[in-house]
Formats: sequence, C-alpha cells, structure tokens
Amino acid sequence: MGYSHAVGVVGVLILAHAAYSTIQYRSLLKITEEQFMGPPITVVVELVAGLFLCLWAALTVPGKFLSILPQSDENRVVALPFNLDFMIFNHRGKAFSLGIDMKMK
Repeated sequence: MGYSHAVGVVGVLILAHAAYSTIQYRSLLKITEEQFMGPPITVVVELVAGLFLCLWAALTVPGKFLSILPQSDENRVVALPFNLDFMIFNHRGKAFSLGIDMKMK
C-alpha cells in the first residue's frame, strides 16, 4: 500500500469524523432547543480537507495515464485474438459516419 492509498484512507477518516461531528452537534442543538443554522466552521474545514485529500488520492492512485491518440505506438495491436467470434463490425457506430466515402469492393 503506497503513500497515495494512505492519504486516501486519512481523507475518508476525516470525512467520517466530520459527519460524526455534525450529527453530534445537531443532537446538542436539539437538547438545548436551538435552531440549526449550519455546521460549525471546524466541521466545514474538516470537510474541505477530507475532500481535498480524497480527490488527490483518487487522481494519484490509478497510476500513469495512457495515450488515447490513434497514432501512438502504445496503442498498436500486436495480434488479433484467437477467437474471432466476438468481433462485431455491424454496430450502431455506422450511424455516426464522418462523411468519408468508403466504398466496399
């Protein structure tokens, strides 16, 4: 488990603590019969910090982004699959033709 995973776990724990603090604060307001105007500023700071940590972990955990450009060498097909039964060429994508005249011979 890497550093990013640990940051994500800490972010989730901070968010859980902020939720528990808000519930506890609302129950305290019910006992004192005051109106709930919003969570305390400490809970809002916890929410922002937890959200930032979870977002950072979510962006760094998956790893390196791969290229989606068709001319990239990483996207070349080395070999076709052995079972060609599941290769479908007649699909809805032909409805979105790009206007290129491709004639079948």
